[in-house]
Amino acid sequence: MTRILSWNIQNGLSPRGDVSLRRVADVVGALGAPDVICLQEVSRGLKLSDAAGAPDQAAELATLFPEYEVIFGAAFDAHPPTSENRWQYGNATLTRLPVLLVMSHPLPRPGVVGVRHMTRQATEIVVDATAGPLRIVNLHLEFHSALQRLAQVDRLRELLGEALEQESMPPRTDPQGPYQALARPVDGVFCGDFNMLPGGEEYRRLLAPLAGRSQRLRDAWELVHPGRPHDPTCGIYDHKQWPEGPHCRDYFFVAGRCIETTSDLRVDANTDASDHQPSMLELGTRQRRDEDVSAE
Repeated sequence: MTRILSWNIQNGLSPRGDVSLRRVADVVGALGAPDVICLQEVSRGLKLSDAAGAPDQAAELATLFPEYEVIFGAAFDAHPPTSENRWQYGNATLTRLPVLLVMSHPLPRPGVVGVRHMTRQATEIVVDATAGPLRIVNLHLEFHSALQRLAQVDRLRELLGEALEQESMPPRTDPQGPYQALARPVDGVFCGDFNMLPGGEEYRRLLAPLAGRSQRLRDAWELVHPGRPHDPTCGIYDHKQWPEGPHCRDYFFVAGRCIETTSDLRVDANTDASDHQPSMLELGTRQRRDEDVSAE
C-alpha cells in the first residue's frame, strides 16, 4: 500500500494568525506515516510576519521530517523591489520512497486585465513504490482567474498525454547520460489545491477524455465515495478568508493502474492548522467495479 497526503498549509499560518510548521508536522504525524507528502504554499525567504520572519521553510521541513527527502518546486523565484532579499514560493514534495525522476512544470499564465495573479507551478516526481514506478504531480492552480485555471488544467492534461505518448512511442535511449531510459509512467496521481469547485467548468475539462484517446484522469473521491458529495477541504475554520463557508477545492486525480488500486481517500476535518484541510489517499489492492471498466 502507498499513502499520499496533500495539504495546502498556507506557510503554516493558522486561522488564529500564528505561523508554525511544527504544528503542521504534528498533524501529519497524527494522521499516520504517509509515503509521500505534497504541500502547497511553502516559502523560502519570504517575510511571513514580524514574529515569523522570513524562514527557509524547505529547510525547516527537512528538519521536521528527517526520514523524508524534500523536493522544493518554486513557482515564484525573484527579488522584488519591495523585498530586502530574494525569495521563493511554491510547492514542497516530501518522500520516503526512492526518487527516480524529478521534473518542474511552469503552468500557463495568460494575461487577464484587472485581476491579480501570480506564477504557478507543478512538481512532478516518479518514485519507486511497492507496485512499481509511480508518478506524483503536486500542484497549486490560480485562485483569482478562471481563464488561467482553464489554461493550467489544459497543461495538466498535456502532462498525462505526454506519458501516454512516451509509453506507446518509446524513444531511442542510451545506456548512460541524459538520453538513458528513465521511468515516467502513466500510472500517476495529480494532487493539490486546484482552486476549482466540484462539477465546475475546470473540473469537467480536467476529467474529459484526451483527444483521440479513451484514457482520462479520474477523481479519486468518486472512485472511493461514488455519489457522495466531496467533503469540504477549506472554509471549515477560517471564515474570514472563506466567507462562503466549508467547500472543496483540493483533490486527488488518478490515472493508469492507479484507477484500479485507489482504495481509500479521507479528509481530516479536525485540524485548524491551516485554512485548508489535509487529505490522504491510499493506493492498494481494490476490486474493480463495472463502472470503472466501462468508464475507461
